[in-house]
Amino acid sequence: MTLKKIPLVSICIPTYNGNEFIAEALKSALAQTYKNTEIIISDDRSSDGTLAAVKKILKNTDIPYKIIEHSPSGIGANWNNCVINSNGEYIKFLFQDDTLEPECIEKMVKLAEMDKNIGLVFSKRNFIYKNRTEDFDNWIDEYSNLHIHWNNLKEVNSGKNMLRNCPNLLNEPKNKVSEPPAVLLRKKVFFKTGYFNENLKQALDYEFWYRVFKHYKIGFIDECLINFRLHQKQTTQKNKGDNSDFAVYTKLLYENLFWQLHPKIKKNLLVNYNPLFKRLNKIYNYFRNKFFKRH
Repeated sequence: MTLKKIPLVSICIPTYNGNEFIAEALKSALAQTYKNTEIIISDDRSSDGTLAAVKKILKNTDIPYKIIEHSPSGIGANWNNCVINSNGEYIKFLFQDDTLEPECIEKMVKLAEMDKNIGLVFSKRNFIYKNRTEDFDNWIDEYSNLHIHWNNLKEVNSGKNMLRNCPNLLNEPKNKVSEPPAVLLRKKVFFKTGYFNENLKQALDYEFWYRVFKHYKIGFIDECLINFRLHQKQTTQKNKGDNSDFAVYTKLLYENLFWQLHPKIKKNLLVNYNPLFKRLNKIYNYFRNKFFKRH
C-alpha cells in the first residue's frame, strides 16, 4: 500500500520545558511502523532547551514536521494549537513525557478505518517511572485499568450507549478513557464537537471525550500501546486532588450531554442545575426531615 492510499496521521506534541524526556518521546514517534505521519510541535516558550533538543533530533528525519512557538495561555490552548496546525486525517497526541509503542499508530488507524463512524480509538497504557513511590503505586491502583468502568466494552462501541449505560460517570476515576497520548482522534470530530475547553485545567480531556461519544462510535484496543510516565513535575501529579474543575465540568455535562446520560446522572444534574427540580428537591427534603423528626 502506498503512502497516498493510507491516511496521514498528525503526531501532535504540545511542549513546555520538556527537555528531560522529549528525546525519548520523539524517538518513539519516529520509530512508528505506520509511515504516513507528520509531527506538529507546539511549544509554550520553553526555557530549558526543549526546542534545541527537538530540532537536533528532527533535522535528519524525512518525516514532515512543523515547530510552532506558541504564546502560553494554558494547556488546552496548546493542545488546540497543535490540532489547528495539523494536516492529518487523524490526530495522535504524544506528550513530552511519554512514549508510543512502535505499532501504536498502525493498530489504532487499522481499527478506525474499519468504520468511518469511529471518531475516537483508545487503548490501555503502561506506566514508567524512575523512582517507585507509594503515591505512584496508589495512583496506578486507582487509575490503571480505566476501561473496566464501561459496561460490555467491545472493540467497536456506540458512544451514546456507553454514556447511557454508565451510572458512575461522575465517580472516580472521572476520566474513564485515558490521557490524550492513549487516544487517536479522527480530525473531523473537532469540526462537529469543537475543541478542548480552554477554561478547564484537569477535566479538559475527558470532557472532550464525552462530547465525541455523543456523535461517534468509539474504538477500544485491549493492549498497552503507550507508556505513560509518572514523575513529580508532571501536570497530573501537580494537580492531584484539585477538584476546582468539577462544578464547571458537571454543568457542561448538563448543558451539552444531558439527554445522552444514564437516568441516575440525569437526576443528579437536574437537582443541581435545574431551578424547578432544585426547588422541588428542597421541598421534598424539608417534609422528609420533618416527618422523620416526628417519628
